[in-house]
Amino acid sequence: MSGTSENLSIQHNDPSFPSVWEELQWRGLVHVSTDEVELQRVLSGEPITFYCGFDPTAPSLHLGNLVQLLVMRRLQLAGHKPLGLVGGSTGLIGDPRPSAERTLNTKDVVADWVNRLRGQVENYLSFEGDNAARMVNNLDWTASLSAIDFLRDVGKHYRVGTMLKKDAVSARLNSEAGISYTEFSYQILQGYDFLELYRTYGCTLQTGGSDQWGNLTSGTDLIHRVERGSAHAIGTPLITNSDGTKFGKSEGNAIWLDPEMTSPYAFYQFWLNTDDGDVIPRLKVFSFLSREEIERLESVVAEQPFKREAQRVLADEVTSLVHGRAATDAAIAAAQALFGQGDLESLDPRTLEAALRELPNTTTPPTTTLAQLLVDTGLSPSLSAARRSIAEGGVYLDNVKVQSETQTLAETVPDAAMAVLRRGKKTLAGVFIE
Repeated sequence: MSGTSENLSIQHNDPSFPSVWEELQWRGLVHVSTDEVELQRVLSGEPITFYCGFDPTAPSLHLGNLVQLLVMRRLQLAGHKPLGLVGGSTGLIGDPRPSAERTLNTKDVVADWVNRLRGQVENYLSFEGDNAARMVNNLDWTASLSAIDFLRDVGKHYRVGTMLKKDAVSARLNSEAGISYTEFSYQILQGYDFLELYRTYGCTLQTGGSDQWGNLTSGTDLIHRVERGSAHAIGTPLITNSDGTKFGKSEGNAIWLDPEMTSPYAFYQFWLNTDDGDVIPRLKVFSFLSREEIERLESVVAEQPFKREAQRVLADEVTSLVHGRAATDAAIAAAQALFGQGDLESLDPRTLEAALRELPNTTTPPTTTLAQLLVDTGLSPSLSAARRSIAEGGVYLDNVKVQSETQTLAETVPDAAMAVLRRGKKTLAGVFIE
């Protein structure tokens, strides 16, 4: 799947941070929390058990989930004990979105996605040692719970007025879509998860995105009411770009952790294309580089932004963390080969295809001329412009200069299933041959 387990030997030994709480704050990972003074005390003391939940609303986790996975990893490296929860029951319901009701998936689909997500979460945690991680599924303690028992034993501790004030609920109440009782009840289910983990494992901390704050505090409040116990929550900020746009979206598509849904090449390029204004915050959140190294890169960005060293380091670090060193090297090799700095023939076909899919591309018969290909791929606005580019010696197919406007694919790359078309030094397109 991915190569994350290669990185589980990372040790928490950065002397810049006396405690993991201070590190989380420096990295910009604390947007909201319960009592900060108490949290710092708890996280600096004896190991505690904490959890983070992931609902199977898709067959893969995405970059937003990666924030939580790396927070879990940082807490485990500091000696605390993680519980990775994949929501077999909450995934059947879905937490309220701001806009409209979720489409309910079948039980078989949710069960399949639970297994997929469980495998992804496991890649970021260590299951060995005194603070070994444990995976849990909330379907295990809710499947046998009757509606009457749920209402009597859990629902009686909730006040509707308080539930209505939760951001996710109030947003939906004020929308045209409204909110169903099913999604309205989601916060009770998540609160019950925290109570169950508190009782079974002594879990006293839950982490999650700040947009989940109402659900996080649902659990801390329930533990206090039912058990008279103390529990904590940390809400991480929603990551946005410096221009205010949503992070992790590319033409409306999420950046997935599954390499079949977002290729390692596309994943690497996503990080490589990070704006100067975003790269240092991204390094803080998504890498395990030391404070000293990140501050060095911050100086490079300020003084020599044209080098884009920080972007290359970011792309290398995160792609290696998620997909492994070999996939990262393959992505780098593909990028170099596309621009004539490496051997295209040595690339793995899947990596090359993934790279070409990220470019403007066309599927065409082998009889197509290269002049026509320039037009079909959008590299030239017209046939006359395409012919000029070829005559001036500025067109390449698989890094070999095109000599004639009448050359066809069959004549130039007779046995190829795909090829790289380039005009000038940097304008590329992919060609898939029927």
